[in-house]
Amino acid sequence: MSLRSKLLKWLVIPLLAVNSVAAGSAYWLAWIPAQSALDQSLADAAWALVPHVQESGSSLELSLSHQAEQVLRVDHFDTVFFVVRDRLGRTIAGDLDFPELKQPEKINIFTAYPARMRGQDVRAITLRTVIAGEPILIGVAETRIKRQQIRMRILWSLLALELVLLMLIPAVIWLVLDKGFVPLKTIRADLARRRPDDLSPLPIEDAPQEIAPFIHAMNELLDRAQNSARAKQDFLANVAHQLRTPLAGFRAQLEWLREHHRQDDETVQSTAMMLASTDRMVRQANQLLALARSEPGGIVRQRFELVSLDRLVAESVQQFVQQALAKDIDIGFDLQPAAVHGDAFLLRDLIDNLVDNAIRYTPRGGVVTVSCGTSDGRAMLRVEDNGPGIPESQTDRVFTRFYRLDQTQSGSGLGLAIVRDIATDHGAEIEVGAGAGQRGTVFRVLFLLPSLQAAV
Repeated sequence: MSLRSKLLKWLVIPLLAVNSVAAGSAYWLAWIPAQSALDQSLADAAWALVPHVQESGSSLELSLSHQAEQVLRVDHFDTVFFVVRDRLGRTIAGDLDFPELKQPEKINIFTAYPARMRGQDVRAITLRTVIAGEPILIGVAETRIKRQQIRMRILWSLLALELVLLMLIPAVIWLVLDKGFVPLKTIRADLARRRPDDLSPLPIEDAPQEIAPFIHAMNELLDRAQNSARAKQDFLANVAHQLRTPLAGFRAQLEWLREHHRQDDETVQSTAMMLASTDRMVRQANQLLALARSEPGGIVRQRFELVSLDRLVAESVQQFVQQALAKDIDIGFDLQPAAVHGDAFLLRDLIDNLVDNAIRYTPRGGVVTVSCGTSDGRAMLRVEDNGPGIPESQTDRVFTRFYRLDQTQSGSGLGLAIVRDIATDHGAEIEVGAGAGQRGTVFRVLFLLPSLQAAV
């Protein structure tokens, strides 16, 4: 069957069904507000009577002039009725044959309902209020001529609109046939599943002939994007080279400052911290650039050594204390001895990115807990927060480069991608789940113990 035949078969019947449902929905969406507005006008008439109900001796009476009553009852289309009754159902004023009043649930709230009066269908409302400490009921009703006219006007307007839409359906079907939505959705789904750095050509073997030129054009665009990505990699390599020189100069100045102020303990401590940060900045800049332009597996394993994971966590968490205090976040850690075979700097990057991510997405006054130890023959790092959490459908995408779950948060969208790549090169697994009480997020990184890692 051709694509055009399939689309004709799949679209004609559903469009007619949807059009009918939409017509019915539009009718009720137009009539219900109109009915509510008319009911409100009856309620306004009831409220207009309230100031005229006054206490007279031991009873209540309605002090309403004949002219005022005539104004209340005047309507160009319908006959208006009203009644005022006390809590025992006795009529204080108004039409004695007014039908039984329905009791509203609350004081000063009206209820609307259909009724019959003098052989006619009417729409009535009942308002319950309190005057001079006595509860009273005010009922107002009108015949339904005006409502029927409005209802028919809505109905005829929608019928006219439906006739126009029915004439437009063939044009819509023809447009859908020309566009070929089904193959386009397939292409869109293929592109949505891809990683940002996957620029391989789209498959064209089974594509309908109407879509083949589009796929050819898309593949040419992907080829140009791939060439652009290669140019970007060259640019990043040049940036990495340019960053080393000023950072090296900055480090030299810090070393000079430390040497010339050895007697000042505070200066020595401060310069030591700045030197450590500079070293990490140099390596982190290079590592981030390398991770941004290459796939996992490019890390030099000759730098791997036995690393105390609990010591790395303790050192890393300390630098986030001020960041957590600024958001009134309770940050704590539970560290048990654990050792892994890997690159200490890269592992610290992994820890830093997970903790920074937890603090960034945890709301003010939240809790972040970092722990490590061994579990089931593996070294384990665990970071838990009570933030907004990650939808299950997004748990895979958060590790994609440049993907950000919350666009209002600052960041480049590389943090969790770096975590994934470092974990991959260390042979570790990452698990993502909900926190305690199904709130927040828990990241678990499971490493092989050094003895098992060496065997692998």
